[in-house]
Amino acid sequence: MTHILLRDLDIPDIWQFDTYVANGGYEGLKKAVQEHSPQEVIQIVLESNLRGRGGAGFPAGRKWSFIPQDAPIKYVTVNADESEPGTFKDRQLLEKNPHQVIEGAMIAAYAIQAAGVYIYCRGEFWDLAHALEERIEEARQANLVGENVLGSGWTCDVYVHLGAGAYICGEESALLNSLQGLLGQPRVRPPFPAQVGGGLYYHPTVVNNVETLANVPWILVNGADEYKKIGTPQSPGPKIFCMSGHVAKPGNYELPLGITFRELIFEHAGGIRDGKELKAILPSGASGPVLVATDEVLDTPLTYEDVAALGSTLGSASIILMDEDTDMVWAAAKMTHFFKHESCGKCTPCREGTYWLDRIYERLLRGEGTQHDLDMLHVVPKQMAPVTLCALGEFAANPVLSTVTQFPEEYERYIQRSDAPHPEMADTMSTVTRGTTGEVPEAVAEGGA
Repeated sequence: MTHILLRDLDIPDIWQFDTYVANGGYEGLKKAVQEHSPQEVIQIVLESNLRGRGGAGFPAGRKWSFIPQDAPIKYVTVNADESEPGTFKDRQLLEKNPHQVIEGAMIAAYAIQAAGVYIYCRGEFWDLAHALEERIEEARQANLVGENVLGSGWTCDVYVHLGAGAYICGEESALLNSLQGLLGQPRVRPPFPAQVGGGLYYHPTVVNNVETLANVPWILVNGADEYKKIGTPQSPGPKIFCMSGHVAKPGNYELPLGITFRELIFEHAGGIRDGKELKAILPSGASGPVLVATDEVLDTPLTYEDVAALGSTLGSASIILMDEDTDMVWAAAKMTHFFKHESCGKCTPCREGTYWLDRIYERLLRGEGTQHDLDMLHVVPKQMAPVTLCALGEFAANPVLSTVTQFPEEYERYIQRSDAPHPEMADTMSTVTRGTTGEVPEAVAEGGA
């Protein structure tokens, strides 16, 4: 297929302003501003059924429509805090096709009549952020950003902000707090970002992912009906699939939503490296439940609704493959340690739950686990998932519950032998004194503070 998003694969140097414009760049913004009212732009995106590509899959047009028209100050925030393990699509877009992201953000800003656009990049994107500011200046010089955009009387500038390396700031309300100079922690909702009091500087704000906005210029130029011809009715359009793990050809693949796991893995990504068998799939990085690589799973269409029907989530489509030699207890321990490290600590169930799960896995990997530890792996995660301000509590529970239920024999192996396969992993996971028993407190096991 001709790429809509990863256009750098078809057009060399499309990151350059002149090349982008020569290949239809900013025509979507011109069409929006010169031919449509803000409400008409929102309606076009609504009709396209473009769903958020950051993970939740919420319709972008609906999110835009929630912004009150009479609010005097409104903002658009671009979520470029790409921190999910296995996700690297947004970086390629910002590095190789940045003007399309800027154009999409400006179309969103016009649709809600925003006073400014803030592109929030993860702290490790410092080199990318500096280059992005140069691309924004090029658009500003062409009157596509800044004062009186395209002579419309509407003024909107674009700013780049760097985070400080916190996974939690990928959550929209924590991102907004960080932008304001506050602690990067989730907010209590309502009010939601689209409402007065809930957005950036407490003004109504649209928060969209980089990939989501990169779809918007094409939709404005070609129309909602053409966009819906790609993908499926409920999950239309192209999607960038990030392939990593034990895959022969890792990288980003732009394909229509609705292709199957089997087609993506074996026809496009070259199958499993070294000719091994595929054992399990993480369809959405570390945050989604693990899927056993059965024929049913491999033949499932990659859509938001079909992957959800399997008991997992497509999320940002950061697909990590695990071959037949993967130790699933070790893999779950790695993911648990990540979430324990990245928990902001605001919500007690997440702060305490991730800590104690990390301790349990540490003991398992040292060969010191007990049946009680296995029991707690069924109990503690269930006290975390539904009771936190953001989804990190649920994300941390997913790899534990999905592996302990789908690979019970591997967990049993750890408590039936003293020579743990990965003692070195336990040594690097924590600085806790190894002589302590580390029993999970009763309050934590029962979901208390």
